[in-house]
Amino acid sequence: MDLSHSQSNLSLGFSSSHASPPRRSDPPVQLQLLEPPPHPPENGSLDVESDDDDDREVEEFRILGHSMCLKRRRDCDSSSSSSTKRVSVDSDLDARKVAVRSWGCQPLAVADPDIHEIMEKEKKRQFRGIELIASENFVCRAVMEALGSHLTNKYSEGMPGARYYGGNQYIDEIETLCCERALNAFGLDPKCWGVNVQPYSCTSANFAVYTGLLLPGDRIMGLDTPSGGNTSHGYYTPNGKKVSGASIFFESLPYKVNPQTGYIDYDKLEERALDFRPKILICGGSSYPREWDYARFRHIADKCGAVLLCDMAQISGIIAAKECVNPFDYCDIVTSTTHKSLRGPRGGIIFYRKGTKPRKRGILLSQGHESDQYDFEEKINFAVFPSLQGGPHNNHIAALAIALKQVATPEYKAYMQQVKKNAQALTCALQRRKCRLVTGGTDNHLILWDLRPLGLTGKFYEKVCEACHITLNKIAIFGDNGTIIPGGVRVGTPAMTSRGCLEADFETMADFLIRAAQIASMLQREHGKLQKTTLKGFENNRDVVELRARVEAFATQFAMPGFDI
Repeated sequence: MDLSHSQSNLSLGFSSSHASPPRRSDPPVQLQLLEPPPHPPENGSLDVESDDDDDREVEEFRILGHSMCLKRRRDCDSSSSSSTKRVSVDSDLDARKVAVRSWGCQPLAVADPDIHEIMEKEKKRQFRGIELIASENFVCRAVMEALGSHLTNKYSEGMPGARYYGGNQYIDEIETLCCERALNAFGLDPKCWGVNVQPYSCTSANFAVYTGLLLPGDRIMGLDTPSGGNTSHGYYTPNGKKVSGASIFFESLPYKVNPQTGYIDYDKLEERALDFRPKILICGGSSYPREWDYARFRHIADKCGAVLLCDMAQISGIIAAKECVNPFDYCDIVTSTTHKSLRGPRGGIIFYRKGTKPRKRGILLSQGHESDQYDFEEKINFAVFPSLQGGPHNNHIAALAIALKQVATPEYKAYMQQVKKNAQALTCALQRRKCRLVTGGTDNHLILWDLRPLGLTGKFYEKVCEACHITLNKIAIFGDNGTIIPGGVRVGTPAMTSRGCLEADFETMADFLIRAAQIASMLQREHGKLQKTTLKGFENNRDVVELRARVEAFATQFAMPGFDI
């Protein structure tokens, strides 16, 4: 057999045998494909001779009666080559690991010095200042660790047990645990209440409720924004501009506070609701310092056939601590932020009734005349995803679970009790100094200070306070004739209570606030109406510098949660 013109670079190998001719009784010979030589001859022939014959192993065999021999590299040569290749592969893998770590494991200060520097400045600002914005708070280190964790990496669209992606078994465990803790934190029976912890904010949560239960153009009714309501409940400017999505996609009509007392006028609310016939009636707001009459809201909702929604964002911590009237006893749906008095990450949450509806209740939205079961769960969950949001923020959900675990403790209840005590102390301190407060005081954690008697606007006073390292926020308030005037500020106690401040400390803060008002009046007399050039000159004003130094000396006495400073 002539194999000199073979074009294949593969060799045939047979099991080793002696050179004696085969007999019919011999077993069949096993064929193998052997590794081609590392450098095949250029003429393509089967090379059976080489200079390194001594380093080759020879096997003889016969095929169709012809004797042939096969030379192959010894095992040591093969293992040496494999070892060389393995070293090369390992070296390449190590290089790739180094490349990944070079961008993936750098600390922030190295990866982005610019952002790190700005973040450090913000941390110093928080530590050195007095935080009195009612909707802000400080979170613990555990919450921050969860927010900055590897959970950010995972996509998990859908609900636990029904995801669009694989690899979510532990994400499901986290979200399920978070839901269980949410119900437990507010003392809710899981047979009667469900919860969705995926909304990105309370505004998102509210809009998900509207989307799930309403058709475009359906009617909602909430507290007017200048009366202390939230724009996510619907708001039009005086010239008719639709500010929020709630007013763009649905028809909203507000109810208002009594301009003389600052309290909600429930009689007018009922009258307007019966005329307007909203599909959803909303209680709750951003700047209302008094208790909500949920029983009266329930009565009105039943009379006009509306679902009763409570937005408890501002007072959710007080509700969880059972330090105020409980909206869950009266409402069909309850929404909230998770980062205010709850001291959790920034996000939203939706609670909804499920199971059998109670008797003697008005016809509820989309429940049908014959249905005795709530069907909010499927509609709201579908509205959150896929109607309005994509994948949930798993790092946020884990951080929320951590915060909700703390909410269910006696220590948190004591914290919320102190928040209310501090609000009362601040109220009394301001009233002793002849300050005018909307409604004459507070039942919760926030105070509305009317600055009109001092001749100041909320915007101007806010800027002066900020220059002195005191943060609070301006609000619009109703004048005696019902006109909207930007003449007040909202002051809250949760954040500084989280830093360990007590009643006496808020007495000191009241002194700072009064001094800031005196400086603002003086600056306004000197410079007239607020101008950009005036704002730039605030920080170097001698009185501002002096008050800022006092504020910093006071604030830096207290610990800052999450940091060893």
